[in-house]
Amino acid sequence: MRSQIVRVPPYWSILPALLVYCLFFCPIAAKAQGNNPFSVSSTCVNDTTFFSINQPMGIDSVKWFFGDPNSGAKNSSKSISPYHIYTNIGTYNDTLVAWRQGIPDTTIQPIVIVMIPFFDLGPQDVTLCEGSTMTLTAPLIPGAEYLWQDGSTSNTILVDTSATYKVKINGCPNPDSVNVFYTPIPKVDLGKDLILCTNENIMLDATAQNCTYLWNTGNTEPTQNVTTSGTYHVDIFPKGCAPMSDDITITFTGPPYPFSLGPDTLLCPGETIRIAPVVNGASKWEWSTGATSPSVTISNTTNLWALVEINGICSVVDTIFINYNRLKKLDLGRDTTICKGNFLVLTADFGNGTYKWQDGSDQATYYVTKPGYYYVDAKIGRCESTDSIAVYFEDTLRVNLGPDTLLCLGEVYRLKAQGAMGGIYKWQDSTSTSMYTVTQPGIYAMVAYNSCGKSVDSVVVRYKDCACQVYLPNAFTPNGDGKNDYFRPIYRCPIYDYVLSIYNRWGERVFYTTDPQVGWTGKVNGLTAALNTYVWILDYKEYNTKLPVHKTGTVTIIY
Repeated sequence: MRSQIVRVPPYWSILPALLVYCLFFCPIAAKAQGNNPFSVSSTCVNDTTFFSINQPMGIDSVKWFFGDPNSGAKNSSKSISPYHIYTNIGTYNDTLVAWRQGIPDTTIQPIVIVMIPFFDLGPQDVTLCEGSTMTLTAPLIPGAEYLWQDGSTSNTILVDTSATYKVKINGCPNPDSVNVFYTPIPKVDLGKDLILCTNENIMLDATAQNCTYLWNTGNTEPTQNVTTSGTYHVDIFPKGCAPMSDDITITFTGPPYPFSLGPDTLLCPGETIRIAPVVNGASKWEWSTGATSPSVTISNTTNLWALVEINGICSVVDTIFINYNRLKKLDLGRDTTICKGNFLVLTADFGNGTYKWQDGSDQATYYVTKPGYYYVDAKIGRCESTDSIAVYFEDTLRVNLGPDTLLCLGEVYRLKAQGAMGGIYKWQDSTSTSMYTVTQPGIYAMVAYNSCGKSVDSVVVRYKDCACQVYLPNAFTPNGDGKNDYFRPIYRCPIYDYVLSIYNRWGERVFYTTDPQVGWTGKVNGLTAALNTYVWILDYKEYNTKLPVHKTGTVTIIY
């Protein structure tokens, strides 16, 4: 475990001045609290100072004056939570005028804007060895508040993880920071000494993270190719760590012996391969997998090597690369819904191969323009994969609540969510019923949305005292006795654009007229209407107001 300490000697000379400065300013520069009317986020020069009212309840409106006339129009604000940037140090008298129920309340609070002198935390970039630490130190100022990037509040911080280290004093950020990096401790092992057969060659690998290398051959690469007998030594210099080294002795002897694991191999996903070379005279096996048998079974991507001892005299070595075809399992995505008029692109492009879609097309991509079930079969070499997807289409919503409406006092009006079916919809009060009952004036709105987007409509409903209101009875007796034989309106004022429709319980219109003097006799196609309750809808305009009136109700036939 190694520990380093980075100190800041150049600033000890200005420490007395900092102490005197903070004796007067640092306590005042802290956030305003207690009985103060508002708090500030920062009292640092050229930093954004956010203002927050400590007791905002009941405030109707505000006006701020930041005591900084040099800032021009930015010296005031009407925002409840404003901000201001002070470009010079000093004391500023900030004024808050708060109106509560129309009565202004004016308070003045001084804010001291300060500047913490720049100090150097150390080198911009520092690399440490895994497990080691160091300490970063900011100037010690009595009464000052410190805040490092990790939330710690001392004037020093122990560095033990990779990060960018920076500190604020009394909320004022210091421009300097230190980037700390860590180098993992390398594990250097060139392996055991080897006796190889003549004409063999082997690659020694000392690769490690964040290191430089020097072999006794003069090579500075992380690997060294060996074809002659000798001792091979490598020095590794991990950045931030102590140097490391290793060596290996390799001797070439005996006759040449041909040995091969075969060619590099490409497998399909999920496949395995058994490597079992025939080696006459093999007396010992050692594989990169750790196996010591004459064969191994591989199920993952790897650089596979084998060291085989021949007749106890010398060893031969070979390496092959076993890879898997990048044609992984096809994935066209989950079943999906798109909007009418749009299209969906399905992609099965995994390289040079053959593709077959449900309709026989052979491209790697497929454009979906209508709902249906889509699937593809892809082949690269001897590898094959298939997938399918269901695509649905949805129409765009078009909400329509109808025209603005004027009703008589006491009337009930029902709004229907036309054009919103098939989607999710809400009325202005967050209800989601298909019909909305209106009993008072106001603006009524609906928002509906589905995968194609959203649609919004609103309608204004107003009420008036209908002095000239048209009345219709709720029952009549069309039995020919001369009493109450007709269903027609009663009204005192002139009306026009009159339309009356009557419907039975199956929604069939049984009577229609545009003349208020014409009443329903209780006949339907010349026949006596059944004893039942019927729905009527009435629209008209008054000559005095020129405004449309819409009324609905029911009438019962009694015999």
